[in-house]
Amino acid sequence: MAESWSGQLEKIDNFRFRIPTNYKPGMRVPGIIYASEKLLKDILQDRAPEQVANVAFLPGIVRASLAMPDIHWGYGFPIGGVAATDIEEGGVISPGGVGYDINCGVRLVKTALKIEDIKDKIRELTNRLFCDIPAGVGSEGDIKVSAQEERQILVKGARWAVEKGYGCEDDLECTEENGAIAGADPDTVSERAYQRGKAQSGTLGSGNHFLEIQVIDQLYDAKLCDVFGLEIGQICIMIHSGSRGLGHEICTEYVQQMGACLRKYNIHVPDRELACAPVKSSEGQAYLSAMRCAANFAWANRQCLMYLTRRCFEKFFGTSWQKLGMEMIYDVAHNIAKIEEYTIDGKKKKLCVHRKGATRAFGPGHPALPQRYQQTGQPVIIPGDMGRNSYLLVGTKQAEEETFGSTCHGAGRVKSRSAALRSLDASKLIKDLESKGIAVFASGRGTIVEEAPQAYKDVNDVVDVVHNAGISKRVCRMRPLGVIKG
Repeated sequence: MAESWSGQLEKIDNFRFRIPTNYKPGMRVPGIIYASEKLLKDILQDRAPEQVANVAFLPGIVRASLAMPDIHWGYGFPIGGVAATDIEEGGVISPGGVGYDINCGVRLVKTALKIEDIKDKIRELTNRLFCDIPAGVGSEGDIKVSAQEERQILVKGARWAVEKGYGCEDDLECTEENGAIAGADPDTVSERAYQRGKAQSGTLGSGNHFLEIQVIDQLYDAKLCDVFGLEIGQICIMIHSGSRGLGHEICTEYVQQMGACLRKYNIHVPDRELACAPVKSSEGQAYLSAMRCAANFAWANRQCLMYLTRRCFEKFFGTSWQKLGMEMIYDVAHNIAKIEEYTIDGKKKKLCVHRKGATRAFGPGHPALPQRYQQTGQPVIIPGDMGRNSYLLVGTKQAEEETFGSTCHGAGRVKSRSAALRSLDASKLIKDLESKGIAVFASGRGTIVEEAPQAYKDVNDVVDVVHNAGISKRVCRMRPLGVIKG
């Protein structure tokens, strides 16, 4: 990790801290970090707060440069960063504000199974999933697509998968943007990016991507749990993956291209990793379109992964996924830029909202939500680490007013992958997880160490902050039973 940070920080309340605009000449807005005193100790161990201040230099940025409690060092923007720019006032879009894994996101599936139904079969079931679902660096899946179909995926997203028989209409209703964001133009995607994504539909990938069998172990809001059809002891599946090599290549290429835009549009930022262009410029529009292509690819990918998971459960239990009650709760993006409307100083404005390691968290009644969630608010899915817990929350009106409808996205790293590899032993880690009743399968022992619980903040502390700050509301908690990783 980078060196610690000791810059200017003002306490607003128990869950909000401010970096004032006078910290660095050129900051257009303050930085706001959502955290507790406990989490702040970890947050200040790297220079992510400096990145919060740097993001405040972006042309057109409104209100504040925001950071969620899972913040840590990233490329340009911190991971856990949120920033909105006013499109009509020269607001910019920055690939560093989305990240390399475009639409890395998470999907939560409930089942009709209870812990009693699988407690003696967890290891066998997890192994079956590991055998059936491609995972790891460069992994290729059984779902093959032609060049023409790949272009369709970039436009249709998850709908392409449903039309192929890999799901149903309800899956689309329960996916952010119904599984496909409009405005994706395949012509803005390079041939190299196409090649990198060609065989990766329905693949988990590596790093922090995972598929997890979980059991609900705590309810926080009984009424909301009733609406979602959730109860103690119920089995759920969480799928965490993104746009794979296609999204990474798109980010790589557009970061390089946008380096020249800083001089062209007379943009001054303290870090070239914040390379950006006005949203209305040709460069901004091209990146926005290519990013949407990658986002749609990721939604199709998670749809295919869910199909493979359902199929595996069908074979294992000898009955249909419908009878097993394998219905989606929701699917959310964690790395994306969206054009959304907000009221700023009494005026409705179209903003470009960057969420990098942050989850959309719209409150009840928001028009973007499906009818089934109009009364509850948007489901917000927060994975922890493979040794602790994950959460289901809902978005709030306060989040819409305060954080551009955004909240945290996970636990957030405290150790780099290389630091984890240096300091942790794979065999001991696996034994520790097994002693907690958690079966883990991965394509490499290194991945298990890199993603060890010790490498992450405690997700329980992170969720406490966003819940108590009012930007999302706890519904229930899940603990891991079986994990597969790349």
